[in-house]
Amino acid sequence: MKCPKCGTDVREVARFCQRCHHTMRYECPSCHNQQRTGGNCEKCGIDFLKYIGAVVTQKQAETDIFHERMEQRSTLMKNILWIPFTLGFPIIRDYFVKRDRKK
Repeated sequence: MKCPKCGTDVREVARFCQRCHHTMRYECPSCHNQQRTGGNCEKCGIDFLKYIGAVVTQKQAETDIFHERMEQRSTLMKNILWIPFTLGFPIIRDYFVKRDRKK
């Protein structure tokens, strides 16, 4: 088999060209089909870049939710530690203000 980039002879089972390191086998991120060309899957027809973009967007939304929860917890702990100095007003304010925003 010949490398499409540099024309070097490459073994059939090779994943990369030994000379120019061009990718010789691609794996579909959705169905894991092995193929010789990238871009679109020959089996399921999914565009690799769009699929990966959708997965990254979903993971980003999940991490944003996680970070928001952690920030809420740290704010609560900070307010609990400051109760002797603030008499608990920040906790009461956060409780009622957040409750009003949800309605």
